[in-house]
Amino acid sequence: MSITAIVNLNAKSGSQSMVRDVKALLPHANVIATGSAAEAERVLDKLATAPPRILLSGGGDGTASGLITGLRARDVDLPALGILPLGTGNGWARATGIRRVRESLRHLASLEGAAPPMLEFDLVETEGRLAPFAGTGWDAEIISDYHKRRETMPEAMRAQVGGLPAYLASIFTRTIPRHLISSGPPRVKLINTGEPALRLGDDGTVVPVPDGGVGAVLYDGPMSVAGASTVEELGLGFRAFPHARDVPGRICARVYGGTPFEATIRIPQLWRGVHPLPKSHIFFLTACRWEFDREVPFEVAGDLLGDRRVVDMKAAQRGAPLVDWGALRAMH
Repeated sequence: MSITAIVNLNAKSGSQSMVRDVKALLPHANVIATGSAAEAERVLDKLATAPPRILLSGGGDGTASGLITGLRARDVDLPALGILPLGTGNGWARATGIRRVRESLRHLASLEGAAPPMLEFDLVETEGRLAPFAGTGWDAEIISDYHKRRETMPEAMRAQVGGLPAYLASIFTRTIPRHLISSGPPRVKLINTGEPALRLGDDGTVVPVPDGGVGAVLYDGPMSVAGASTVEELGLGFRAFPHARDVPGRICARVYGGTPFEATIRIPQLWRGVHPLPKSHIFFLTACRWEFDREVPFEVAGDLLGDRRVVDMKAAQRGAPLVDWGALRAMH
């Protein structure tokens, strides 16, 4: 079975050492290191002419999203995609059950050409990009604050500071303090632009939204976090969308309208994805529009795209076939 592995050298754990390890563990694989957008585009052009049976994405959620978007734009059927968690959050990789990269590659090699177990994931489509999640609010701000905080550190410290502790430090030293002195949270209007909307009831059941057809305003109020996902977590164990896969074929849209103080005292519940929570609203939609009362930072799969006042999202027509690392591990 043909295997191509892409290692993003700009990812947190992407390195030439990882490239060498992948080559050693998968000696028959085509292993490619990329360090720039131009290099990634050239790789996509080559993959489009001869797609492998398995494509390993070594990077974060953004790397995998970029590969999927690029191949679909070239009208290529997606190969089986195996996500190697070399990024910062790695929410999508965690959803596929991966634990340790090298162990997982050994398990893949042991198949000796047989097909690995697979999972099918729906995708969020927005601004021409396909991704497991996209949104705005604190998640986007925290990503921005996290990178700004790292930029202030000496080069030698950056590799040592990351993961959950660094994210929490960014939240408490930058994101929350900024909101405490702000004039108030942005307001958002969530409008259904697709099939009749569904929502998550307080008892955890999925129910129709009354009068929830096209044009229905599903939420209109203050916003701390607003976005949509097809995976349960945004990375580092943060289960922002614990019900993301409850309704196949739809994206899970969530708005949290709590204040910084309310969010701070509920961080454990927010982190674990507890439901119900006051001022948390969860919907299942085929398409929607977010309208904000001011410019807000917008991110897709952990990559900041800039500020937006209007964002359209929908469930992509086709999902993505991902290697089920958890099931593969259970075979050994």
